[in-house]
Amino acid sequence: MPSDRMLKTMNGVHRLILGVTRGKAGWTAGNMPVLELTTIGRKSGEPRSCLLTSPLQENGEIVIVASRGGDDHHPAWYLNLLETPQVQVSYKGAPHKIMTARTANTQERARMWPVVAGAFKGYAGYQEKTSREIPLVILSESSTS
Repeated sequence: MPSDRMLKTMNGVHRLILGVTRGKAGWTAGNMPVLELTTIGRKSGEPRSCLLTSPLQENGEIVIVASRGGDDHHPAWYLNLLETPQVQVSYKGAPHKIMTARTANTQERARMWPVVAGAFKGYAGYQEKTSREIPLVILSESSTS
């Protein structure tokens, strides 16, 4: 499973690519759009930002996967948005928007997971590695954005 240090390093390298290319490269990964998600740290109260891929976009909503590479623990960003669901999102390098994050309900996940795992086999492999159900998170535009 990826360590926190490895995940932070990967995010740092990704940010470096975005910076060096002035955003001309790095806004897609594995044929998925990349977004920058900023949550509020549940312990620190400080903004926490990470780059994530979105395997599915529907009806103006963006779906992200709280897989953490198939680890048995949820990613910190997911725990943060459970505490504070208002997040900032820069989708494919566009200006930040305030969005509301929520975990897909049982019916939504039952419909979306086969689409995500079918198109991007890595997610299916991550689910096989862990006993936890990997959450799908739906990002919707807030009425306050």
